[in-house]
Amino acid sequence: MSYTLYIGNKNYSTWSMRPWVVMKYFGIPFNEKLIKFDDFGADSLFKTTISSISKYGTVPILMDDDFVITDSLAICEYLAEKHPDLALWPTDIKHRAVARSLVAKMHSGFPAIRKYLPMNIEAEFPEVGQIILRDHSEVKNEITLLDDLLSSLLMSNSSNQSYLFGDFSIADGFYAPICLRLKNYHIKTSPILADYIDTICHTKGIKDWINEALKEQCFVVMDEPYRLHR
Repeated sequence: MSYTLYIGNKNYSTWSMRPWVVMKYFGIPFNEKLIKFDDFGADSLFKTTISSISKYGTVPILMDDDFVITDSLAICEYLAEKHPDLALWPTDIKHRAVARSLVAKMHSGFPAIRKYLPMNIEAEFPEVGQIILRDHSEVKNEITLLDDLLSSLLMSNSSNQSYLFGDFSIADGFYAPICLRLKNYHIKTSPILADYIDTICHTKGIKDWINEALKEQCFVVMDEPYRLHR
């Protein structure tokens, strides 16, 4: 068994981040292939490279020897089945169901946060964050929902650990990028969620991703709505 994970720029690529940090946290070895973003045109270097591996034309892509899996959630589900001893999902059946519901919400939800607060690990936008909250009530509403969802889980955690379901799981990996968004746009949250964000930023795998993103020093115009240059 030999895994290769194709990802985009660590500074911007939230979808790539999710399976990467899960694999790092649980010690699942893999080879990394970073395909830098240029643009998403059909003849771009990124698209031509990725499309030669998968017809979906997106990252992340996991290759298990010559078997190709696309989409961050599909990848994590595949890994959970391949490595049942690692408990990538919570072991309790009800907790596991709640975790899957939470991940599904992240996978298809929070469109306003995605649109107006794109992940940019190396940059901080405190003023932009406040302007977005002032001008876009839908962002504020999504942040309130997010805070309610995560805080309620953290408060009900009987094991007194810092993750959503006690031990780190796929759910924490999926919510890590949105935590970085809230941090870098200086969005005020409940104290419980603020503590969780701090924990996430210092978690094995996630901390590694952040450090490597800071070393990239790339500037991709299509992913930079708030800066003209680095």
